[in-house]
Amino acid sequence: MTAMVVRGVIFDLDGTLIDSGLDFDQMRRDMQFAPGQFILETLESLPDGERRDECRAILRAHEHRGALSATLMPGARELVAELNRHGIPQAILTRNSREMTELALGRLALSFDQVLTREDAPPKPNPAGLLHICRTWKFDVAEVLFVGDFQFDLLAGRRAGIATVLYAPDGPPDYAHEADFVVAHLTEICGIVATLD
Repeated sequence: MTAMVVRGVIFDLDGTLIDSGLDFDQMRRDMQFAPGQFILETLESLPDGERRDECRAILRAHEHRGALSATLMPGARELVAELNRHGIPQAILTRNSREMTELALGRLALSFDQVLTREDAPPKPNPAGLLHICRTWKFDVAEVLFVGDFQFDLLAGRRAGIATVLYAPDGPPDYAHEADFVVAHLTEICGIVATLD
């Protein structure tokens, strides 16, 4: 594993820093979506009306329960504290709603320089949110690391030109080769950031 000089770190939220226990298969069943359908994209493709409103209410209820029960991933607080100690700014880019993101972060006493949700930028794998964060920091994309747990995170990072870290605590998935780095524990990221050596 070759370390890189990093000026900023962007994190996905659920499944990366926190575990909110969201059951996406149950969400799809509750919304009467087909197995494997992407929830946000399918929801947004529905015409305005009662069915779309019902699906949005189902999504909000699931996310609210998740935010109230969310726990930190092992090593998350230690990693955030270590990056803070070295003056490395950190941001969140999540497909979750702002309401639920703020609820979960507040409960878990985590704060970040920037937090972008699906209300603030097109959802991943669109890279717009990553690029916005880099512009706000005035950092080149080559100086930033993006950490996530899903293929959409890797796709967004690649499209933005940002190096990606796949967090895979249960072993690497079949798309792990798309990441620049793969870690099984969050604190391994300290070894990727050259400035922490």
